Amino acid sequence: MPTLICNCNETMPLDGAALSDANRDATQGAGPLKVHRLLCRREIGDFRQALDGADDVIVACTQESPLFTEVAAQTAREQGVMTAPVRFVNIRETGGWSAGARRDPATANAKIAALLAVAALPDPDPVATVDYRSDGAVLVMGPAARALPWAGRLSEAGLDVTVLLVGTDGAVGSDANPAGRAWPVHSGTLQSLKGWLGAFTATWETGAGKSNPIDLDLCTRCNACIAACPEQAIDFSYQIDLDRCRDHRDCVKACGAAAAIDFDRPVATETGRFDIVFDLNDAPAYAMHQPPQGYLHAGGDVARQYALALTAQQLVGEFEKPKFFRYKESLCAHGRNQTTGCTACIDICSTQAIGSHWRDGKGRIEVTPNLCMGCGACTTVCPSGAISYGYPGPETLGERLRTLVTTYNRAGGRDAVLLLHGEEHGTPAILALGRAARAGQARGVPPNVIPVSVFHPASAGIELWLAALSWGAGGVAVLLTGDEAPQYRAALVEQMAVARAILEGFGYRGHRLALVEARDVATLDAGLAAISTTAEPVTQLPVAGFRAALVKRETLDFVIDHLARHAPTPAEALPLPQGAPLGAVEVDTERCTLCMACVGACPSQALRDNAERPVLAFVERNCVQCGLCEKTCPEDAIKLVPRLLTGDAARRPVTLNETQPFHCVRCGKPFGTAQMVESMLVRLAGHPAFAGAAAERLKMCSDCRVVDMMEKDSGTATGATLQ
Repeated sequence: MPTLICNCNETMPLDGAALSDANRDATQGAGPLKVHRLLCRREIGDFRQALDGADDVIVACTQESPLFTEVAAQTAREQGVMTAPVRFVNIRETGGWSAGARRDPATANAKIAALLAVAALPDPDPVATVDYRSDGAVLVMGPAARALPWAGRLSEAGLDVTVLLVGTDGAVGSDANPAGRAWPVHSGTLQSLKGWLGAFTATWETGAGKSNPIDLDLCTRCNACIAACPEQAIDFSYQIDLDRCRDHRDCVKACGAAAAIDFDRPVATETGRFDIVFDLNDAPAYAMHQPPQGYLHAGGDVARQYALALTAQQLVGEFEKPKFFRYKESLCAHGRNQTTGCTACIDICSTQAIGSHWRDGKGRIEVTPNLCMGCGACTTVCPSGAISYGYPGPETLGERLRTLVTTYNRAGGRDAVLLLHGEEHGTPAILALGRAARAGQARGVPPNVIPVSVFHPASAGIELWLAALSWGAGGVAVLLTGDEAPQYRAALVEQMAVARAILEGFGYRGHRLALVEARDVATLDAGLAAISTTAEPVTQLPVAGFRAALVKRETLDFVIDHLARHAPTPAEALPLPQGAPLGAVEVDTERCTLCMACVGACPSQALRDNAERPVLAFVERNCVQCGLCEKTCPEDAIKLVPRLLTGDAARRPVTLNETQPFHCVRCGKPFGTAQMVESMLVRLAGHPAFAGAAAERLKMCSDCRVVDMMEKDSGTATGATLQ
């Protein structure tokens, strides 16, 4: 496809021939790429000419993307035909503008070739969308001195306003309320706030101790109470400052027949539905890191109040966003047999979008798409891959990483470090660093550090990091700017500890797995410089031929096999940190009765029984360390062991416990085990149904037990007893 590159007025060392050689598939053998100097100005004609073809046009400039888009639209209008689609890729701040690019232009061009190659990849498949509809009904909450003025402004802007006053500071003047009763005003204590843009439900309590004594629906704003109050405890919000009130009750007498003031009003609950919530209270109604869309907490910050008021006006209409996740219930290890196992996704979600749902003893997770903000941390910590990222999917991101690394290496680059960063906060930070480097105020992005933009830095985990190393990368880093939820950082640290344990256990040296934590240009500059080099040579690893799979565990299997096959220090088993998604189980054979409760609870078929005899088997590669077996075991005989077993041994069933079957004392049919029968005899010794000679029934199979009861206790046997 046509690829247009520009050295931005000769500020970047671009090599058109080298870039063309490294991207033969994309350039279709059209010869060396022309290096433009001012593509967005005097050479704009080359862009117009490229639009004549049928293939997408790649423009290696993002700063002037609005200009190129407008020129493309103008060209289409002039010619009366649809022009080729245009793709934009940044090679300036990410590649050409750095001290390293000037010092090592060959490596910088290898990185730019990789960025161009990724830009030429097919677009990912479209994802499902999540819809919102907002009609502009806004709940304004907060102290009267803040809420009433903003209610007026938002009402004038065309929003349908409702006010919930929470307390009073006695500072509301006579001009606070409009001349007419323009919008409803309530007083109360917020009890709950649930929902999202277009679907909020607010519940508040009223009555003595919960709301102000003045009922704002009954109040006629006659101002008699204000005039009557000797402590001046009532202002023009028509709320009583209870700290100043001395219980004279002169206001009650002045109110008279209106009966709007009642210090002993019964407690009641009111509920309202709103599209937007404009919260002016000091403490936010939501404690989570990422509140729902449509909830705007401004508090007492005046500048923030004005900014969010503008946002509120823009939240009217119909909106949509991607559905960020995919969920496959059959892989989920959340719960079995009324026992909760893995809760990793629920625990880490910063929006509280993930909940637990049980049916017929089986637990699953449920994600509210309207609350999900697309961080993807749930997919990173999920041990089984039951929930996976969908924007884009792991197969798409994996292909981008593989293309970056292979193109970079083919173009002569060395020791590539992939820098995963978020679009919202990471991209602006990298662009700012590039501009500072161009002005000589920073070193910039090193030539061997390749930025990879993802929707959120927590959306990729151990399987893709290690896959990138298997494809030829020298390191993988994740950029955090401090805007992420604290639990995301903790999860990434844990995942990197597991990945490092695998690499170090196999004897790989020099590969970097790191978090780059940077809140400003200076710390980002220092962090990138630190990860661009290594104190010891990188262990050479043959390039893997696999591609990222749709299912997390499949990619992880490919990675482990590749790393183990070429390990400088071969190892049959590697210890891993607690919380690793790989491992074994230890069974205390002295306590295990082979009841097989663990087999029924295992969601991944790692634990297996045998239809012919009492045998508990285990396939280690299937185990996700969810802990369901450990929690389900009635004898506390199971313990999780995080580790990595390599080779065919990890895929072969091994026997954890076995014994001879116990035979029915009446018919001789095998059932259960001797240890299980002994355990039942002890536990049911005091049960009236098995007292005395009836205890022999515990040694019988289920059929003979019923026959024996009918023969000896036919007069007292009931359906419940038989069962």
